[in-house]
Amino acid sequence: MVTFYKLLMMASLLTLASACTPVAPWQRGTLAKPEMALEPNPMQALITSHIHSSREAGSAGSSASGGGCGCY
Repeated sequence: MVTFYKLLMMASLLTLASACTPVAPWQRGTLAKPEMALEPNPMQALITSHIHSSREAGSAGSSASGGGCGCY
């Protein structure tokens, strides 16, 4: 039974390790485009975060201040 789990773990590690590939220099330009960013529009994310934090009763971990009116 332990051998099965070891074999399964090795197979999954090999599968995950094979997904990492080096990026060629000519491909870096494609990856550097704004639409490839984790947050392609940071201003929109800031506004959305502000609206969400002002409408929530408790701000869990957020440093936003203000009441429910949406003001700072």
